This record gives sequence, structure tokens and C-alpha cells, in this order.
Amino acid sequence: MRKTRGKAASISEARRFTDLPSIGPAAAKDFALLGLQTPGELAGLDPLVLYQRLSVLTGQRQDPCVLDVFIAAIDFANGAPARPWWDYTAERKQRHPDL
Repeated sequence: MRKTRGKAASISEARRFTDLPSIGPAAAKDFALLGLQTPGELAGLDPLVLYQRLSVLTGQRQDPCVLDVFIAAIDFANGAPARPWWDYTAERKQRHPDL
């Protein structure tokens, strides 16, 4: 795997959420609010469940692109090559047209 702009090339290299491709400070705070402490905890999680939990915790519906970011991070944590979060938008729209 190739490193992208100072980001981790694999989940094992990531020490902080911001080490992950497509993850900035706002998404890192979202993961912390969800009770996650390390990037490795993302492996095997359901991004839609996290998105829905975040909406409940914040008391407001999150922008659908937050789900795209979660999908990208979890896909990477599960061993997929790094892809920008917007690569997941079409997939999310197809799977979850109500969002």
C-alpha cells in the first residue's frame, strides 16, 4: 500500500484517527464521541450504524457525506486500499437513497 499525503498506508500504521486517509479533526471528534479510541476499532463496524448513532448522540441528522467518510474509514480499516471519501458517495446513494 502506498502512503497518501502523510497518511497511514495501512490500519496498523495509524495511531490516531487523523492518520487515516479522508479523516480530519471533525471526523476524529465524531469517532471519539461514538466512544472509539483507536483506528483499529473501526474494523468490522457498520458505517450506517455509526452514522445513525452519531445523529442520536448529537440530536441532529448528520450530513450524508459523514456516512461517506465513515464508509471510507471502515473500508480502509478492513484492509481496502485508501480511497477518498467522495468515491463512496455513489455507492451510498444507491444503498441508502433515503439519505
